Amino acid sequence: MSRREQKVEVNVGKMDFLNKLKHLYGPSAKKVEIVDVPGMNFLMVDGEGDPNTSQAFKDAVEVLFSLSYTLKFMLKKGELGIDYGVLPLEALWWSDDPFAFTAGKKELWKWTVMVMQPDFITPALVDAATKEVQRKKKLASLSLARFEAFKEGKAAQTLHIGPFTEEGPTIEKVHSFIESGGSQKTGKHHEIYLSDMRRAVPEKWKTIIRQPMS
Repeated sequence: MSRREQKVEVNVGKMDFLNKLKHLYGPSAKKVEIVDVPGMNFLMVDGEGDPNTSQAFKDAVEVLFSLSYTLKFMLKKGELGIDYGVLPLEALWWSDDPFAFTAGKKELWKWTVMVMQPDFITPALVDAATKEVQRKKKLASLSLARFEAFKEGKAAQTLHIGPFTEEGPTIEKVHSFIESGGSQKTGKHHEIYLSDMRRAVPEKWKTIIRQPMS
């Protein structure tokens, strides 16, 4: 088979990882489900502070999507012509003071924002994408980004529909589900943002609420 034929064979359409991983990225809003989250590779940036007012948070999100879209177009324009949809923004949330987290003292919150990357993304590709982003945008926070595997394991999750300010009852539903089954919460509060918040009204925002458990 020629190289040209190989490219035609591989480039059979845009890969939809949200659909492929529907058991992880497509929960129902009507119930809490238990999932086993395997190890996956992510671009990540750590930080702290109120996500609504923190410039560091905005910068981190910009870095993640700049890298993610650069990687996407590198692969699409490359020899194999691989095309795929960039995955949504995710975030792990916690605080050194648990009360500060539950009481909503967001200035004391810590976070890791991240975007999952397909398994054909390699460290070498990430390095190349980083250099390209640095050349084009010169983002100050680019050096904070890292590429690493993250395995969550057993977790409970559901879908919240509505603004972030109304997540409380949904989070409590997930926690109650875990505790009522005799299990315990472990790890960090995890949210996955499925909606484009620039276009959708807050009442229709879709956010996966996930909590690791043992």
